[in-house]
Amino acid sequence: MYTSGVVNRSSVAVTPAAHHTFATPVHASPALVSEVVYREDQPMMAQLLLLPLLQQLGQQSRWQLWLTPQQKLSRQWVQASGLPLSKVMQLRQMLPCNMLDSMERALRTGNYSVVIAWVAEELSEHDHSRLMSAAEEGNAMAFIMRPVHSSSHPAGQLNGLKIHSNLYH
Repeated sequence: MYTSGVVNRSSVAVTPAAHHTFATPVHASPALVSEVVYREDQPMMAQLLLLPLLQQLGQQSRWQLWLTPQQKLSRQWVQASGLPLSKVMQLRQMLPCNMLDSMERALRTGNYSVVIAWVAEELSEHDHSRLMSAAEEGNAMAFIMRPVHSSSHPAGQLNGLKIHSNLYH
């Protein structure tokens, strides 16, 4: 899983002759590309993590773009989640092979504060860098929603190191 972001940084230059120090802040962009991996049988966990950020981004004048493979966003869910219905745009029934290209084009425009897409496979380093470059250019965020099947997660305890403590026995 790749996560990138630009953080606030400042550069400080020191002039040896005059011994003056000055700081020039570098303006940070909210550019971010992140994969959110969630279990298909627990989709609410991903929503709980992302909703506060999406609500905050909804206060911007830009749109939120949802690229969904099949499902249609429910107007009731969007409104109940505190997202601005007038700023949410959805494109659905996209072919998986077109998803990353569509994300890249949308991010570059600068019209969207966030682009959210459902992609089945993990991003390659090349795809991640393409999207990151587009997010930086458009000053936007991108979330790749990647579901994993619940059958790939064994039920019960995993084998591994067990640390016993008399605090809890």
